[in-house]
Amino acid sequence: MKTHYSVIVVGGGQAGLSVSYCLKERGLDHIVFEKNEIAHSWRSKRWDSFCLVTPNWQCRLPGYPYPGNEPHGFMQKDAIIQYVEDYAASFDAPVKEGVGVSSLRKTSDIGIFEVSTTLGEYTADQVVVAVGGYHIPKLPKIAQRFPASMAQIHSSEYRNPQSLPDKAVLVVGTGQSGCQIAEDLHLAGKQVHLCVGGAPRSPRRYRGKDVVDWLDQMGYYDLPIDEHPQKDKVRTNANHYVTGRDGGREIDLRQFALEGMKLHGRLQSINGSILRFCNDLKQNLDKADTVAESIKKSIDAFIEKHHIEADTDPPYHPVWEPDADGLALDYGAVEIGTVIWCTGYESDFRWIEIPVFDGKGYPGHERGVTGMRGLYFLGLPWLYTWGSGRFSGIARDALYLADCIATRQKMPSMSKAQSLG
Repeated sequence: MKTHYSVIVVGGGQAGLSVSYCLKERGLDHIVFEKNEIAHSWRSKRWDSFCLVTPNWQCRLPGYPYPGNEPHGFMQKDAIIQYVEDYAASFDAPVKEGVGVSSLRKTSDIGIFEVSTTLGEYTADQVVVAVGGYHIPKLPKIAQRFPASMAQIHSSEYRNPQSLPDKAVLVVGTGQSGCQIAEDLHLAGKQVHLCVGGAPRSPRRYRGKDVVDWLDQMGYYDLPIDEHPQKDKVRTNANHYVTGRDGGREIDLRQFALEGMKLHGRLQSINGSILRFCNDLKQNLDKADTVAESIKKSIDAFIEKHHIEADTDPPYHPVWEPDADGLALDYGAVEIGTVIWCTGYESDFRWIEIPVFDGKGYPGHERGVTGMRGLYFLGLPWLYTWGSGRFSGIARDALYLADCIATRQKMPSMSKAQSLG
């Protein structure tokens, strides 16, 4: 069995498949190792009612734009998985499923990469790491303050309201997952207590269009990270919360509060059965509204500058304000039976034994090209643009890396490694 390839790709999600497509177009022999199965993260880390928060037309994998008849709709979980599977089948992607990679090293004598897998040892002239950046669910230390009798899960483990005990639910975190899971539970009739953090929110539609359509027209999705006002810091920002559920709508937590959802500030401490919250609920709600309004103002300015005919929308008015009280809650008295931690993930690249990482474990790179000749990263959030970790922008990054790989593969220094194959 062949054990040397010009390129080894680690990861069989949309990033790994995208660069595989581009490598195949360029005639480069390669293999894709996927620890589980194609589109595994979409299957295993999303709940049953999950759907895209960006319109289907933004699904633009290389050579495979969205093939359906609802470009302005939002694909649900099963359709997303099918889209990725169909993409792999469309070009007969050389994916080895069920093959985990345990280590990646580079030899000093002949300059090739050594890849240890559950299938055996492999070597390559070049390697693309396309496993994303969300690997280990983050649980705060405060979770240990709950008794063993309290059911606790990370957002990646949540599937549906019916799988939880028939009691109230505490959701901690209001990024995209937290808000959408809280909504899922709320619509199912569950009593939800939501700890509201500082994540921003986005309008869904404004002045006759989906906000994503406006931002695309304004060139926001083409903005490279080195031109972003926040530069590298933008990579750690929380995503704006919005939903594509039921055709798409914005998430206004204040409206949920009017309908009976209990909103609290950040979870501060747990003492016995008493939960204490930070006094920042109003501040966090106001901050989210300010971000949403700033998006609208940028769209207004664009419309005015380019003399575009567009509908007008009424000004936003908050429909609910929090009380000054409510900083403590007896979770036993309100019968909370489950805590869902929507607190994100940590990256884990410890299996890569090559010194390309900073002090926080993030790989140093320029558009995915590292300082180690022949090693690349793909699919990381804001690798280059907003869409780098999404269906919308992965093609741009994959095409760029494939060109870099093809150019380096032709260099004389590659000939010795190639002869080993």
